Amino acid sequence: MVDRSYLGGEVLREVRWERMYPHELEEAFAACPVAWFSYGLCEPHGPQNAVGLDLLKAHGLLVRAARAHGGIVAPPDAWHVHEVGGYAIWAEREIGEARPWLTAVPPWVHFKNVCYHVRAAEVLGFRAAILLTGHYGPNWEDLKTLVDLLQPWLRMRLHGLPDFEVNRPGFPGDGADGDHAGKVETSLLWALEPDLVDVTRIPETPTFPLFAMGRTAAESRREAGEQMAADIVAGLGRLQGDLLATWDPDRPSRLRTFGDVERFWSEVVEPRLPDFKSLRRTWYDKAAPEAGSRWRENW
Repeated sequence: MVDRSYLGGEVLREVRWERMYPHELEEAFAACPVAWFSYGLCEPHGPQNAVGLDLLKAHGLLVRAARAHGGIVAPPDAWHVHEVGGYAIWAEREIGEARPWLTAVPPWVHFKNVCYHVRAAEVLGFRAAILLTGHYGPNWEDLKTLVDLLQPWLRMRLHGLPDFEVNRPGFPGDGADGDHAGKVETSLLWALEPDLVDVTRIPETPTFPLFAMGRTAAESRREAGEQMAADIVAGLGRLQGDLLATWDPDRPSRLRTFGDVERFWSEVVEPRLPDFKSLRRTWYDKAAPEAGSRWRENW
């Protein structure tokens, strides 16, 4: 495979599906038939981060994982869940009425698109697919539910998760959970996309809400982000190995056409949609955004 991408003067193997020639894709597939899918969206992440942090983080981690462990990274999907239910209440509190620059779609649109993404990988013959979301709230729990529903229809082995599930503490005393535009996410993006983080934009004495900036953002460190990224990449490699070890060529493959996806959605997913946590009206004590708030419209 030809090396065509560069980082800091180092020649790196191309693993991004949309940037590869057909012969490169075939070589990568033969070496490791794993598809990596990244999910996120554009939303406020403080004045110090590019608004695409969630997607950039997930995609950047998967590119590193594929270069380290093999596989092909699918084109990233920047349209994700927001504005509904508890997301709207959170946004009113953390963003306020500022223009949010969101790339949001309803949960049922996002998750149906995921089904089509998975179908494409199944038809191509991938043996495993890992779906990584960099966007938090309860959507990642719904992703896991969807994966559980999809798996009986697939020969390919499937796993969905948020990035923090394979994280290790990047700061003394921290747990593995993610934050929102605080020291964890800001440090990770700083490591993965250093040109898209500017910590000089963090005020010395911030007044909140500040475009959803996390309260710990000033504690961000690029070195900690590099360590977290390395831990996540290592964890993804272990997950990839586990999935490939359980692939069975004799399993039925039932999600092969657009009609199959539509049938799966109507028969299996739609009856379960009321249970999806992304559709809950609230996750907080507050019942709803205030009347007149931009966040009331889709709540």
